[in-house]
Amino acid sequence: MNARFVIQRIGFVLLSFIAVVVVLPILVIVAIIVVRGIGAINWEFLTTMPHDGMKAGGILPAIVGTIVLTFGTAIAAIPVGVGGAIYLSEYARDTLFTRAIRLAIVNLAGIPSVVYGLFGLGLFVLFLHFGTSILAGSLTLAIMTLPVIISTSEEALRAVPTEYRTVIASLGGTRWQGVRYVVLPQALPGIITGIILGLLRAAGETAPILFTVSAFFLPRLPHSLFDRTMALPYHLYVISTQVPGMPQEIQYGTALVLLMLVLSMNLVATLIRGHFRRRRPW
Repeated sequence: MNARFVIQRIGFVLLSFIAVVVVLPILVIVAIIVVRGIGAINWEFLTTMPHDGMKAGGILPAIVGTIVLTFGTAIAAIPVGVGGAIYLSEYARDTLFTRAIRLAIVNLAGIPSVVYGLFGLGLFVLFLHFGTSILAGSLTLAIMTLPVIISTSEEALRAVPTEYRTVIASLGGTRWQGVRYVVLPQALPGIITGIILGLLRAAGETAPILFTVSAFFLPRLPHSLFDRTMALPYHLYVISTQVPGMPQEIQYGTALVLLMLVLSMNLVATLIRGHFRRRRPW
């Protein structure tokens, strides 16, 4: 048997083993959450306010709060993140300054979320006097997700073949026309991937919203951007560590709702990305 073929087979086996080692624990965790939490999922649990010290009732304020915070993060982060990526990819020259910016973006992506929470507390809550509010929490989460959105969007834009830009220039089009009508649509699948990765991280974070927006117990829905709100990640932390005698079924049910919310966002993004990818000619 050819030695190269043997090495290739060994490589495939090792890669398959590594994939199983990575995926299997995740599947086990998801299965445990589903089995232990499915009993708590009903219409009352999803649509009513908590009561009796959060040991009874539903988690509607936490669900609405998570959706509102994620939506606010998207509004604040997507235009800035995609715009920054377009500038770095299509307009900025390769200088020491732009290389420093790219290095800073990469480093910001690795900063712990609790640091972003303290930053949001100092800037938005105290200095700008937004208070602990949806506005402060959304802006903090937006800053946290910007490095992911910018870096992935820039890579998606750079992956578009240079010939597309050359053709637009040869036809007398401006650089912005090339970006607007050719480059950006072709890079859209990768940009959507980066946006969703950032928003999924924001939807599941606890530390940033702990300092800027989340309430321990607030059995009502928010009415303005300057209201506090409950959120699923912080609510799950609270009922798991701060409420004695909390039924385990409610804890796992809350975790299951958060998991399904994140997976639903991921599914929608995958469908949108697949739609635009099928229309791409390369």
